[in-house]
Amino acid sequence: MEYRKIGRAGLKVSEICLGSMTFGGSTDLREARRIVDLAFDAGINYIDTADGYSKGVSEEMLGKILKGKRRDVVLATKFFNQMGGGPNDSGHSRVHIMNAIEDSLRRLGTDHIDLYQIHGWDSLTPLEETMGALTTAVQQGKALYVGVSSYGPTATAEAAAMLRDAGTPCLVHQPSYSLLNRWIERGLLEVTEAEGMGVVVFSPL
Repeated sequence: MEYRKIGRAGLKVSEICLGSMTFGGSTDLREARRIVDLAFDAGINYIDTADGYSKGVSEEMLGKILKGKRRDVVLATKFFNQMGGGPNDSGHSRVHIMNAIEDSLRRLGTDHIDLYQIHGWDSLTPLEETMGALTTAVQQGKALYVGVSSYGPTATAEAAAMLRDAGTPCLVHQPSYSLLNRWIERGLLEVTEAEGMGVVVFSPL
């Protein structure tokens, strides 16, 4: 397995990231544990999840699987999706972000998240509020690095500038990408390169 730095940070991750979207859905705990063990055997040290995957069950399963192995993995999770019945149980508001990261920490059984990422675009919340909350999460030690997912070129540039000015650089962008969906080639890659961000692509099923 080859390892490389994400963006300009010193953090080194495996070239392949293990996604856990099916954990808690079509993948039960026994099978998830087998998959993670195979990933470790292959040299993968980078695992991605999200609170919205199976309504938090994916995070809970990873918390059990990674018990005693937490330092061996770069753990990434995301927030955005509806996680409860209340009006502030989704989105990018400061109140939801601070609640969401506490919930993710509890489910994952850890005191910090290595890479905390936005899981979509929220047109209802000012970008300044979202980036300010992410900066707070880093300052409190709950997240070590932050990133975005599915942001367009303009929003990515604006978010990166806000985080950079606050001393919390945007480390990574996680966009969808495939032969049939090559939207990142229309401006986004130029932005991420200029900002020194890593790009971790996924191909949705």
